[in-house]
Amino acid sequence: MKVLTCVLLLAALVGCAAAPSAEVVKLDTDDQKTLYALGMAMSQQLTSAGFSEADTSVIAAGLADGLLGRTARVEMQVYGPQINGMLQTRSAATKDLELKESQAFCDTKAAEAGAVKTASGAIYFETAAGTGAAPTATDSVKVHYHGTLRDGKVFDSSVDRGEPVVFSLNGGVIPCFSEGIQKMKVGGKAKLVCPAATAYGDRGSGMIKPGAAISFDVELIEIVAAPPQAG
Repeated sequence: MKVLTCVLLLAALVGCAAAPSAEVVKLDTDDQKTLYALGMAMSQQLTSAGFSEADTSVIAAGLADGLLGRTARVEMQVYGPQINGMLQTRSAATKDLELKESQAFCDTKAAEAGAVKTASGAIYFETAAGTGAAPTATDSVKVHYHGTLRDGKVFDSSVDRGEPVVFSLNGGVIPCFSEGIQKMKVGGKAKLVCPAATAYGDRGSGMIKPGAAISFDVELIEIVAAPPQAG
């Protein structure tokens, strides 16, 4: 990651305002809401660094000084080049902790009644049996899904959007999702618990930290027929 990119991402973490807490930020206008959305979107690139609320206050102070043309309170030539190293150190520590806690989470889930552990380490729970056909690895499927982190926070949900999603099981999704859905039949529902190795691994994705285990509640609605070949 380039130093300049790091600086911009760190600045955006606090949403373009030197506010002491989220509660005092006004989100009345479309511009205010868009600025806040910018901060949220950019901050997702830095969740692995494990910043505290105190850290974000310091970042906000630097952002405000820069935007308002104030004199920098540190020597940028000295501390600017240290950004990458700090991010790498913090990210490594956060990943190691996340891997440890995610492994404990998966071990607990694997010991629950009804759990089926796949060869990859994904954990499958059937919550409602289907009566239709079962998809293969080369099929496309229409599903509803609700994805959550270990603490129950939602990171993505077609259910919340009110619109099912169609995707290919052959490279279109993470291994846990593909493997789990192939165990289902149309009309069925299941819960998938995905260790990091079967999900987003060491890189993470958005609010999903590197090394994180995630879960999905899935409903298999349909196996989607491939479009006819031209000619």
